[in-house]
Amino acid sequence: MTAEPADEDGWARLHPLTPLLRGGRFALVLLAVVGQQGLRDSPGRAAAVLLAVGVPTGALAGWLSWRAMRYRVTPTELQVESGVLFRRSRRVPLARVQAVDVVRPFYARVLGLAELRLEVVGAGDAEAPLAFLPEEQAGALRTQLLDLAAGRERAEDAPAPEPDRVLVVVPTGPLVLSTLLGAPLVSVVVLGALLLGALLVSAEAAATVVVSAAPVLLGVGSLAVRRILSEYGFTVAESPDGLRLRHGLLDTRSQTIPPGRVQAIRIREPLLWRRFGWVRVEVDVAGYGGSGEEQAASGALLPVAPRELADALVARVLGGPLPSADVPAPRAARWRAPLQHRRLRLGLDERHVVATSGVVTTTTDIAPRAKVQSLRTTQGPYERRLGLASLHVDTAGRRLPGAVLAHRSEVEAAALLELLSLRTAPAAT
Repeated sequence: MTAEPADEDGWARLHPLTPLLRGGRFALVLLAVVGQQGLRDSPGRAAAVLLAVGVPTGALAGWLSWRAMRYRVTPTELQVESGVLFRRSRRVPLARVQAVDVVRPFYARVLGLAELRLEVVGAGDAEAPLAFLPEEQAGALRTQLLDLAAGRERAEDAPAPEPDRVLVVVPTGPLVLSTLLGAPLVSVVVLGALLLGALLVSAEAAATVVVSAAPVLLGVGSLAVRRILSEYGFTVAESPDGLRLRHGLLDTRSQTIPPGRVQAIRIREPLLWRRFGWVRVEVDVAGYGGSGEEQAASGALLPVAPRELADALVARVLGGPLPSADVPAPRAARWRAPLQHRRLRLGLDERHVVATSGVVTTTTDIAPRAKVQSLRTTQGPYERRLGLASLHVDTAGRRLPGAVLAHRSEVEAAALLELLSLRTAPAAT
C-alpha cells in the first residue's frame, strides 16, 4: 500500500496506514489513564471499556485527522492543511528552510514508513512535519524540497543523483565506552565512596545509601542507554544537498546540513577521554528547534572521534582550515579564573573566531565570522579591578550561541571588538 497520489491541483495525502499509528498511540494513552485505577478495581470491566470504546475512538480520531490533512509543494513553498473541527492552513516558504530531516521511529520502520521534518529559521520546533510517508517517497520529497530551497532545478528525466560519499562511521565500541566514561562512571564512583563511608558508620546507613542511590543510578543508566541507541551507527556522508548525518538503532534519523548553514561548532574534550585522544563535536544550524533529547540528537556532528579526524571534518564543514588557538590569556586572568586560565586561548583569521576554555572538560568554540549577529563586551567588578574584559561573539544558534573570548585585557578586548566590527561580513541565514 502506497501513499495516495496527488490530485489535479497537486494536493496529496499521507500514507493510508497513518491512522493506524496515530490511533495506536491514542489507545496507549487511554490505556495508561483508564487502566491504572480500573484494572486495580475491576480488571474485566476496565479491559472491556478499553476495547469497546478506546480502540474504536482512537482509530476514528486517527482516520479523521488523516483524511483532513493534505499537502502540496509549489516552486516557492510547502503548503499543509489540517484540522477536523478547526481548519489550519500553513505555508512554509522554502527560502527559509534550513534543513529537512527524515525520521524513522521504530514502530513506523516496521511498516516501511518515515516522518519528514522541516527546520525553518525562527521556528521553535519542526515546521509542518509530515508523518507518515513511505520511506522512498520521504527521501524523494526531501531531495525535492532541498533543491527548491537552494534554487536548483532538476528535470524529471534527469539521472538519479550520485550516492552519498561516506566520510566517517563511528564504531560501536568507542561510542559505548565514551558514554560509560561520562555520567555513569562518575555516578558509580561518587555513590561508591558514599557507600563505603556509610559502611564505616553502620549497616543501616549503608542500606539508606543503597535505597537512595537506586533511582539515581537508574536515571543515569537510562540516559546512557538512550544516548547509545540514538547515536548508534553514526555516519557522516557528503551528498549533493550538503552534509548527511545518519544515526539510530531503534529510531533512525537522517539529517541534512546544507552548505553555509552552520552557525557555530563546539569541540568538547572531557577529562576521561584525553587518554584515548577522543573529542565530541557539536554543531548548531539555524532553525533547529526541539528540546532535551531531540535537540541533543540533532546537535551532534561526531559523537566521539580522534581529535585529528574531528579537526579535519570541522575544516571540511566550514570550508577551510581553522586558525590555531595559540593566543593565551593575560597573566591577570589567573586571578579571575585560577583553574582554567591556562586553557583560555583564542585564534582568529579572516573567516573564523576560535576560543578555548574549561576545567574538567576542554571546550573549543568556533564561530564563522560571516554568521556573527552581534558583538559585545562584558566586565564584572572583579574583572574591572584586574583590567580585564570578556568579548562575546554572538551567532544565531539556539544551542551554541557563539564564542566567548573570556578574560582578555581591556586594551585587547577593545581592539578585538573594533577588528571584528570592521571585518565581520554581514550574517547570512
